[in-house]
Amino acid sequence: MDVVALVDCNSFYASCERVFRPDLNGRPIIVLSNNDGCVVARSAEAKALGIQMGVPAFQIEGEIRRHKIAVFSSNYTLYADMSRRVMETLRQFSPEIEIYSIDESFLKLDRTQDLLAIGESIRSTVRKWTGVPVSVGFGPTKALAKLANRLSKKSAGVMELTTREQQDEALATTAVSDVWGIGAASTNKLLRYGIKTARDLRDADDVWVRKLLTVVGLKLVHELRGIPAIDWEETVSPKKGICCSRSFGESVTTLEGLQQALATYVSRAAEKLRRQNSLANVVTIFFHSNPFNGDEPYQRSGVIAFPTPTATTNEMIRFVSDAAAKLYKPGTRLKKAGVILTGIVENSNCQLSLFYERDRQHDTALMSALDKINDRFGSRTMRFGAEGIDPKWAAKFEKKSPRYTTRWDELIEVL
Repeated sequence: MDVVALVDCNSFYASCERVFRPDLNGRPIIVLSNNDGCVVARSAEAKALGIQMGVPAFQIEGEIRRHKIAVFSSNYTLYADMSRRVMETLRQFSPEIEIYSIDESFLKLDRTQDLLAIGESIRSTVRKWTGVPVSVGFGPTKALAKLANRLSKKSAGVMELTTREQQDEALATTAVSDVWGIGAASTNKLLRYGIKTARDLRDADDVWVRKLLTVVGLKLVHELRGIPAIDWEETVSPKKGICCSRSFGESVTTLEGLQQALATYVSRAAEKLRRQNSLANVVTIFFHSNPFNGDEPYQRSGVIAFPTPTATTNEMIRFVSDAAAKLYKPGTRLKKAGVILTGIVENSNCQLSLFYERDRQHDTALMSALDKINDRFGSRTMRFGAEGIDPKWAAKFEKKSPRYTTRWDELIEVL
């Protein structure tokens, strides 16, 4: 019989920075969002200081100085590559793996094994091969493995909830708000009916649970009882919508600047689209001014339907740029813009048009060459001129660490 393991990287973004900066061990670390605005990740030491997620960096400048907190801009290239290395390492322990997020994966293992020993082996191997510390939780279902992982962080880093006695104790001491999949709205509903702990929820009546939390909540209750009810996905399902948006590092005051930004964002969205072998039927563009600058808020959006489904960047750029020219109002100071691709279909399930002439074979070959070059030499090594060169509006990452693992010119130096 199988058992589920959830492997979760500890303070992942901060841990990635520490891999290449061992001098930061024991020192509080925070990672900031685009334009170095708000805290999006914290080390355990930063959490202990009371640094909250989402707090603007300027509001905690005093604490940063007082506690000598190390501050980093988000280094998504580094984090994504380190995540890939961790996930590849985990495949040594099981061929059945579901990547749940950038820092979490579910594994299926043989229940007859010594789980605590396997957990310690996973922790030591991942740490040795990647430098990233992880916690491991075991359970007969995803929900119980998730809970075991959460509790493991408060103990030795490995925990199993495979027996009824272990599950009873853990569920009785876990607030219902801390159960995987139970959000604030569901928590308020459950508390009104006296459901305070995870064990209360596990023991609730099925009909009542389904009425209050729908069939999704009922599946979760079954999982808490040790009955697998949440599907296993070894491959990531294609996204039904892809969004790329950013706040500008400096206000955009020209149509050209807006078109460059939208071209950049639709280029990134198109790359994601191609990676999942999909095409998009529709693109939505939007842009707006800073709502807090005291002036009258200005925002515009437009929906463009492509003549045929596409994942060709230069084709998308043309439609997006034309739409921006029609929507843009001269003299406005724009703070943010973005694009959303929808109407996504499989590449093999594309309805072409008799009246829209375009060389699809040429487009496919061009995009394939573009993606291969960028995969080999680094993201955005080659891009379209419409995206601009070193634009001033680009988001600021003034505290970003080097991309140690993906750029030859940013390799760590030993002096």
